[in-house]
Parts: sequence; structure tokens; C-alpha cells
Amino acid sequence: MTDFKISTLERDTSDNFVTVAHWTATKTDGEFTASTYSTASFVKEDGVNLIPYAELTEAQVVEWVKASLGEEGVAAIDTALANNIADQKAPKAAVGTPWSN
Repeated sequence: MTDFKISTLERDTSDNFVTVAHWTATKTDGEFTASTYSTASFVKEDGVNLIPYAELTEAQVVEWVKASLGEEGVAAIDTALANNIADQKAPKAAVGTPWSN
């Protein structure tokens, strides 16, 4: 399962509307971990009820991020992180020398 976390938020100080959410997605399999970082931008829409900034929860903002990505985007992130972990488990390339074990 991929875990989404919000790192920080950017907001318009005139009305506290959140304009950007900085997020990370992390997947762990045993001792192996893969993660990615990105941002999601939001635009004010007329007639939308705003949640007061002080009342926002991380879970709410994670839902906004996932909605902005769409189901295919969330699935693509999950697949990319799973592939990264698979590469960590069975590397396709290595560096080093045979005499310095």
C-alpha cells in the first residue's frame, strides 16, 4: 500500500485558500522503501465552500491530492514505487570490484 503524506501547504493569506500542497508517496516492502515527492495545485472556483484553513486535516488534503491525480495517476505512482522496490531487491546493475569484499 502506498502512503501519502502532506509535507507543507502554500496558501493565499487574504482568504487562506490552499493553492499548493507539497506531498510525498511512500511504499515499503520489508526492508525496502521507495518514495516520490511532488506538488498539487488548486484553483479557487466560484461558489465553492472553503474549509477554514485551521480546520483542514491531512486526510482531507491527501484526498484533494489523490483527486487531482485521478485513479490512473494514483495507480501509476503505486506501480512506479513497486517497480523501484523490485529493482532494489534484484538490481540490474552493480558497482564495485571483485577484490574488495
